[in-house]
Formats: sequence, structure tokens, C-alpha cells
Amino acid sequence: MNLFEHTHQSQIRKEAPLADRMRPRSIDEFVGQSHILAPGRLLRRAIQADQLSSLIFYGPPGTGKTTLARIIANTTQAEFLSINAVLSGVADIRNCIDTARKVRTEHQRRSVLFVDEVHRFNKAQQDAMLPHVENGTVILIGATTENPYFEVNKALVSRSRIFQLQSLTTSDIETILELSLADKERGFGNKKVDLSAEARSHLANVASGDARAALNALELAVLTSQTDSDEILRITLEIAEESIQRRAVLYDKDGDAHFDTISAFIKSMRGSDPDAALFWMAKMVEAGEDPRFIFRRMLIFASEDVGMADPQALGVVTSAAQAFDYVGMPEGRFHLAQACLYLSTAPKSNSAFAFFDAMSAVRKEQADEVPDGLKDASRDSKGFGHGEGYLYPHAYSNHWVAQQYLPDVLQGRVFYQPSEQGFEATVSETVAKYREAQLAVFHSLASAEKSRSTAYWEARTLGSSAELLNEFREKITEMSELSRNSLALVLNAGDGLLLGELIRQISDETVYALVETEDEQQIVSGMYAKPASGIKPIIAVDNSGNPASFEINDLCFERFVGRNVLQKQNEKTAYLKTLSKWISQQGVIILGENVPSMGQRLSNLIPEESLDAEFLEKLKLAEVAIYNNPQNPRSNWTPDTLRVQLESDHWNIEHWQVEEFSTPTMIRKEQIEQWFNTQPDNNQSSYLQELSAEFSLEQLKTLRECFRNELAGKMVEWSSVCVFMRLRQGFRKEK
Repeated sequence: MNLFEHTHQSQIRKEAPLADRMRPRSIDEFVGQSHILAPGRLLRRAIQADQLSSLIFYGPPGTGKTTLARIIANTTQAEFLSINAVLSGVADIRNCIDTARKVRTEHQRRSVLFVDEVHRFNKAQQDAMLPHVENGTVILIGATTENPYFEVNKALVSRSRIFQLQSLTTSDIETILELSLADKERGFGNKKVDLSAEARSHLANVASGDARAALNALELAVLTSQTDSDEILRITLEIAEESIQRRAVLYDKDGDAHFDTISAFIKSMRGSDPDAALFWMAKMVEAGEDPRFIFRRMLIFASEDVGMADPQALGVVTSAAQAFDYVGMPEGRFHLAQACLYLSTAPKSNSAFAFFDAMSAVRKEQADEVPDGLKDASRDSKGFGHGEGYLYPHAYSNHWVAQQYLPDVLQGRVFYQPSEQGFEATVSETVAKYREAQLAVFHSLASAEKSRSTAYWEARTLGSSAELLNEFREKITEMSELSRNSLALVLNAGDGLLLGELIRQISDETVYALVETEDEQQIVSGMYAKPASGIKPIIAVDNSGNPASFEINDLCFERFVGRNVLQKQNEKTAYLKTLSKWISQQGVIILGENVPSMGQRLSNLIPEESLDAEFLEKLKLAEVAIYNNPQNPRSNWTPDTLRVQLESDHWNIEHWQVEEFSTPTMIRKEQIEQWFNTQPDNNQSSYLQELSAEFSLEQLKTLRECFRNELAGKMVEWSSVCVFMRLRQGFRKEK
């Protein structure tokens, strides 16, 4: 290089833009990107050791991709070749390859080929580089603002190490601005420049992570401003705003303005105000907030505040965030706006908070095992009964069956409360009905298990399958002919089957309920703590089923509704008579009663070949005797005998229907053990003891083994009989 060329190059460097003059010349001068350039990091070690492989730098403009390439050029002993994909073609690539070969042959040095905007090369141009990268003729360093996994030849990507550069932080850019003001050789160190803190912060914020934009604005401010009387060039906030062509917005990313603005944005979307939401989001974007931060908050909002009211919201925001990553700014603002508008106008539900209630239960409640039916049957099914009794929902109507999923100590606990908004409103009623049927099944079995008696065996005849319970509920509800202002009392409401349906159908008055125990009261109250209709039932505890428990003497109910209310009453019609005091003039009693005496006989479930014919016949006769025990109020009646008693006591029977049901039922091993329990409680006889009058101890053991072998874990068709009645006081004719 002669004297004239040297002078010319020096003049070019002197007149180059500030951003170009201030490019770091070594790694130590580089600001930012500590995740890849901090001491000990792979890229820094590779540059310092001059042991480079092909690299692709991917990141937004102004983050240092080209600068890193120049630092490598200044550090490495390799020949450095540079082209720009916008201005170059295949011929330029060939020239670089020829130069690299010549350097390798004549000087035994490697060559580094830097391709700026590498994504701009078409497939043919990228393919032209591939064999020379592969055989080591050149080490490729590509720079791109686009995702290389989408925009760069997959073969090149697979042979290169990808380093993603991130937008510079506000602190990084402020450091770069200070360095440019202090550098006497390349910056404005020879000038007395006073950059106010507000101006510096504004330039750094508005630059949005682009150091080049901040330096260009600073240069414009310095070159177009006049010194004051003290020969100091003062750059104020107003000058900075003019230089970068954007007004300062009150927004401190680390202070109150940041948190207050994002709070206003979230609350505006929650309040379904799209105008306010757009305004606060625009303020954040204008102030230089990272759009990915805004998307993160909207992703949280999609589940926290919209949730099940519109399950598509999460997908919409996720898609918008992915589209933003693909498109970038400024066009990505359309995706920000679409996501914001969708969330602002979507129906709202915060029911996902149910998860935190469940978390609280896990931390505070008594630990309990996974129910056996839910345990993994692939391991200890034989030795420990894991998985035994599990009912496969897809084998049932509507792909659902009532069975225990929660631990015993949490039965009846409600975590998820569906709202009445959007899509969630369509599932709210289904969820409630499933819960009620499931509680009814658990209630009937748990009650019988506690007694360890014949009652347990008889409880099986009460019909506890989900299919039967749903049909039962629909029938009772239809017969009740409820209106919006009906005053109703649910008797024997502890099973939860009918109470929820009345709450859903009666929206202007209060629903009352009687339960037998405080535990039942707690469970049922929890289920309807937040009813969609806004009606909270008034629940009283009285095991006799007496409405006087409400301590309101002037109550007159228009509807008494119940399931298996008469089962425990020795004098069934006498009990109904006690209710008369609380029945209004137009009031009616609607009951559904299972009839154990006409229900399933266990002997009919056993294959005839499994027992001696005489033995089996004897068993059937013994069961007949059990069901005809006049001392047992559960089974000492039939629909015909009950109807005669009602008519004798002057009850007007407006509706009377006897129906037979056959439903698939799982016989569990523990149920069989209860039937043959030898230590009954409450002085009641177990099924085993009922049979002991007819069978020897040895025969009873044989019978128990037969039940275990033939029924345990088996699905059977369980028959049951129900009588539905609608009663009114007086002598009206039956419809």
C-alpha cells in the first residue's frame, strides 16, 4: 500500500459512521452476549485458540454478528474472506474458493469465508459452498437475522455450529454510548459532550437492543447540536427524541412504570376492554418493551383468565407468538394485536385456579393411598390386587362410569368449579351430573361397608350404577315439574344425586336439603359452595328426615323430593304423614324407591355348574327367606303392599310406575368379603350369619370360595326394580 492509498484509507475510517468506527476490535472490547462470549465459554475459547469450525451467527440487527466476524478476522491467523449475500453470486463464491485454495497451497494457511446475510443466498448458491465447507477448503462464518433452521440449507446447518445472539440489554447499550463519548480516537472523546441520564436512557430504550441504532442517533444529536457558553455540547431528552424520531414514554423497565403498565394491560384484558388493552400494549411496545415478554404474559392470561371458557385461546396466543418469532418486527405487531384482541374479547374463566386448591390439599390433607383399582395392574395385580376392580370407561354408555378416583379421605372434595362462560358453560352441567352420580355410588357403598352387615348386601340391590342413577335422576326431575320459584326440600340428600339438579332448575328461590350426618353436610356443602345459579342450598342434619331441623316453623314446601327415603323407615306411611305439616296446599311428594325384595339375587349370578344343584336350590330358598324377613324395613315391602298402605292413609297417588333395570356391575373382591364377614357390628347379622341357619360351616366356606372364584372382578348384569311415585294429600283421582 503506497502513501496515497494509506491516506485514503485513513480518511475513510475517519469519516465512517460512528457505529462503524466504534466496532469492537477484540473480544475484550465486545459488550454483551455474555452467554456465548464470557470467559470460559466455548466460542471465546475457540477464537482465542484459533481453533474454529464453521459457525452461523443468528440474531436481530445491531447485536454484533458482523462485529464478531471482524474480531475473528483480527484474531485468527487464517486468511479472512468476506462477501455479502445481497450483492454476491456464485461467481464471487468461486473466486473466494480459488483464493482459499491458493492460500492453502502457497502459504499453508486456512481461510475463513464470512457471508453476511447468508439467508439471502438461494439454494443453488448455498449448494455451491457446501462441498468446500465439507472438505475444509474454507471455514464458513454466516450471519443472519432469520432463523437458520428455516432459511439456511439444512446441509450447511448440520455442518455448522449455531450461536444465537440476543438483543442487547438497555444497560449494554448505555455502556456502548458511554464508551463512544469517552473514546478520543474513534468516538467523541475530543468533544465536551454532556449526555443527560434521561437522554441516554431514552436512546437505549428506543434502540430496542440495536446498538447501531443508538449510536446513529447519538451521532446525529452530537453533529447537529450547538455548544453552550461553556463550550459544552449538552444532549437533552428533547434532542434525543428528535435524533431518534420517537417521543419518550414514561416507562422504566425495572421500576414502577413497568409493573404498573403491565398490570393495567392485564386488568384491561380481564375486564374485556380491547381498547384499553391495545393502548397499554402500544405504550409498552413504543417504550421498547420486549414483545416476547408481552407474549409470555398473554400466554399466562390465556389459561389463568380465559381458561376453559375458551380453550382455543391458548392455541391462538401460542400461534401468534410463534408467528412473531418467524416474522419479527415491525410486522410482528399484527400478531401482538391479534392475540391481545382475542383475549380481550374472549369469555373469561379463572377455574384453572382449581389446581392450586388441589396443591393445597396435597400439602395439608392426610396422606392416602391410590385406590387399588387405579394402581398399575401390570406389576402386582396377583399378589396385591393392584388394578382389580377398575372399570374401563369406554366400555360404558357415554364412555363414562361412576367409580372412585380420589383417595377415600378426599371423596366428595371439589376443586374444579366450572364457570357459566363460553365453552365451559357447555361442560359445566355434565361435570356436575357426573360428580353427583359418582358421589351417590360412593355414598351407597360406603354406608353399607360401615355397617359390615346384611345392609351391605342389600345396598347392592339399590342400584348404584351410573347409568341407572342418571335415569333415576331424570325420571324424578321430570315428575317434579319444577318452576323457577319452587320451594323444594330434598330428603336423604347426602348422596348428592338430586340436590344439584334442583339447584340447576330452580333459580329464584332457595333449595333446602336434609342429610343424615355432619360428614354428609360437609361434603354436599363443598360441592355446591359456588353454584352456577347463585343459589346455595340450606342444609340441615337430621337422621330421621324431619324438616323441623330447619327451625323455621312457617315453612311450606311445594316439592318434597327424594331417593330411597323410605328404606330405613319401619312405618313408611307414618313417616310421610309427619311431613304433612310442611307441605303447602299445592305441594306434592316425589320419591323414587329401589325395591330390594324384587332385586338381584346373588344365587342367580353363580353358574349352575359351579355348585351342586341341591346346594344351589338351597341357597336360593335361603335368599328368599332373607328378603321376606318382616323385621327388616329395607326388604319387608313390595310396591303393591306400599301402595295399599298409602291408599289406606288417604294419599292421592298422582303417579305410580314400577320399572325394571338391568345394568352392568363390577363385583369386587372386597364386596364378597363383606358379604361373608364373620364379625358384624351393631348387632346385625351378616349375610354369612343369615345363611348359617341353613348351611354348615364347611358349606359356607365352599360357598365363599365359589363366590370368590366365579364373581370377584367380574362384570355381571345386575337387575333392580324401582318404584316412582308422586303423592298428594287428599282424595283426588289418580291420573
